[in-house]
Formats: sequence, C-alpha cells, structure tokens
Amino acid sequence: MNLTHHFLIAMPAMADPHFAHTLTFVCEHNDDGALGIVVNRPIEMTLSTLFEQVEVELPDTALSRSPVLYGGPVQMDRGFVLHRPLGNWQSTLAVSDDLGLTTSKDILEALARGEGPRDVLVSLGYAGWSAGQLEHELSQNAWLTVDADADVLFDVPADRRLPAAMSKLGIDFSRLSDGAGHA
Repeated sequence: MNLTHHFLIAMPAMADPHFAHTLTFVCEHNDDGALGIVVNRPIEMTLSTLFEQVEVELPDTALSRSPVLYGGPVQMDRGFVLHRPLGNWQSTLAVSDDLGLTTSKDILEALARGEGPRDVLVSLGYAGWSAGQLEHELSQNAWLTVDADADVLFDVPADRRLPAAMSKLGIDFSRLSDGAGHA
C-alpha cells in the first residue's frame, strides 16, 4: 500500500486532538513510514508574520494575508511549503510530477519576489508515522482515504477542504457515524 498523494480523512471518532476533524495530505508513504501535512487547520498567523520571523520581506499582497496552516504535531517550529508546480528548490520532496513539499528558505525568498510557485500552502509542522503505524491506524478505522486532488488543496478554502475531499467519495461528512464495525 502506498498512500503518497492521497488524502487522509479523520473519522469522527478520532480521539487524538491533533487530528480530530482534519484532512491530511500524504506527501510520502513507504516502508519507513509516512509524512503528511494537515491542510484544513489555519492558525492565528499570516504569511506576512511568518516571513517577518524568517527575515524575508513580503510585499503586502493577498499572499501576505494568507493564513499559515497547522501542518501537524511534529517540528512545529519548522515551515513546510506545499506547492505546484514542482520547481527547483534547495530542499524539496517531489510528491508528484507537479507537486512538491519544500523546507528551504529559497522558496520563501522567491515568493517574496513574486517568482515562486503559483500555488502554495505554508504550514508549521507536519504529521509523521513510523513504519506500519499508519497501516495500523487504517485497520482501526481511524482514517478514510481518497486520491488527493490538487484543486481541493489550492482552490478550495481551508474550512471547505474536508467536505470537498469527502464528496470525492460520495459521502456527506455530517452523516458519518463515530462508531465502527468489523465483519
């Protein structure tokens, strides 16, 4: 099983407050574990404030007023930029032919100059799973999975991303039960 480029939809019974009611985009999944970014939880910080903290001057634009996302509970002091197109940055994980996850400052500097990727989501922190951990959580019905859609990531407001991903499954999130059964 490889869930790279999939959405993880937290089931209503998700007890972990880091992931309750979240939509997580899986950037990498292999035998060593998985890495994802929660994409529907803005925090009380704008990109302007974040850029100020890393000493990059960002002109006052719609981008500067964009919210920073809570990407997950791991390395919450570190920025992660999910973007398309892929581009050529110093430290990028290629998620697909068109999507990347970058952690180097050069992408922020390019964004400030108006030369960065056309679509970006910036988060603090990420979600990580050790080898077999995500598979175990899936077997416990903690998550639903669906192929990711970059348009949901970049064209849908954060508060509508979870229902948009659910609709790809033909399911209304409000109708999900918080109980699970096994046959």
